[in-house]
Amino acid sequence: HRISTTEVESALVSHHNVAEAAVVGANDPTTGQGIVAFVILRGTADDDASGEKAITELRNHVASEIGPIAKPRQIMVVPELPKTRSGKIMRRLLRDIAENREVGDVTTLADTTVMDQISAGLKGGKGDE
Repeated sequence: HRISTTEVESALVSHHNVAEAAVVGANDPTTGQGIVAFVILRGTADDDASGEKAITELRNHVASEIGPIAKPRQIMVVPELPKTRSGKIMRRLLRDIAENREVGDVTTLADTTVMDQISAGLKGGKGDE
């Protein structure tokens, strides 16, 4: 199936708990490409228990908005998304993280510490596989 990342992002952002979202396709041994979402939650749902509940809720929300085939393989709750100075999300860097690759050049980011924050969050288990 061909699923647009924009379509999945729109479904995620339509959920009342999501402030912002970015979606990338990542290599998947079973399906070829899997959907990986990075979301910033609104004020609530910051601890691990409510974070896990939010991830399940978001997966189900995407399934009801688009269809079960569009459920993200993984949803990572992040404090911030990597953006350029002009405000564009650097999806290339998110794809590097989703595929467990070395993160590329971050010199064009408005805040270069964002990638460290995301990596630290992943090591702390702030995602769901």
